[in-house]
Amino acid sequence: MALLRTAGIVLAATGAAHFAAPKAFEPISKLAFPQDTQTWIKRNGATELALGVALAIDRTRKAGLVGTAVYTAWLGARTASNRRSS
Repeated sequence: MALLRTAGIVLAATGAAHFAAPKAFEPISKLAFPQDTQTWIKRNGATELALGVALAIDRTRKAGLVGTAVYTAWLGARTASNRRSS
């Protein structure tokens, strides 16, 4: 459980970093979101922050795990789809 708590804290910090230093996430975000990249950087930051907090808290950890799995699959599929299209 300590590993999942730590992973949650790291994910939440990464989500917060999307707001503190959005330019750092632009190259990665453009792969999945070539249009309106700046908006998606903020949306992804908010999502990662929420998922990270969910993972860090015992009561919400299972939901956080499911959400993180779904989010990761969706991001991967979106990136793969956009790479095929370009």
